[in-house]
Amino acid sequence: MQEMMPDNYTVIDIETTGLSPNNDDIIELSGLKVRDNKVVEEFSTLVKPNKGVNSFISNLTGITNGMLSDAPKIEDVLPKLVEFIEDDTILGHNVNFDIGFIRNKLSRHLNKELNNPSLDTMFIARRVLNLKNYKLTTIAENYDIDTKNNHRGLKDCYITYEVYNNLTGKTEPAYVQQSLL
Repeated sequence: MQEMMPDNYTVIDIETTGLSPNNDDIIELSGLKVRDNKVVEEFSTLVKPNKGVNSFISNLTGITNGMLSDAPKIEDVLPKLVEFIEDDTILGHNVNFDIGFIRNKLSRHLNKELNNPSLDTMFIARRVLNLKNYKLTTIAENYDIDTKNNHRGLKDCYITYEVYNNLTGKTEPAYVQQSLL
């Protein structure tokens, strides 16, 4: 599998006020620029939402309304993220969720599109691992990757990056599903 997986890509992760791209807001955008499978640059910013963060999201992410009060607005941050990503393949965990939000906000606020190819560590993990679930933390723990302070954009980018390296065979996995002969 390693030969089919890119060594140059951008890892992304977002935190949001909920699950609906139409009704909820992005409150954190993060990314890692990877070249020759090494992190060469980071991108991360909080984003001021249109409505407040509820206690569930605040408890999950550690992001409070106070932290977001002086954050830039989404329309000011998205062009910087798109510039950071360039033409790269976008890598993420359950990446369609993140890309769906970003596409929605790009279209709504800037009348722009994001059409980069993407690669999903959750999809890869489902093909090569036999786990009880395919949450990012479950996969990371399978490889003894530190998940402390997860549910923050940049930390989740680093966890996804390490999970990807393990899934693509750059490190031996702890438990690989046996293929049927």
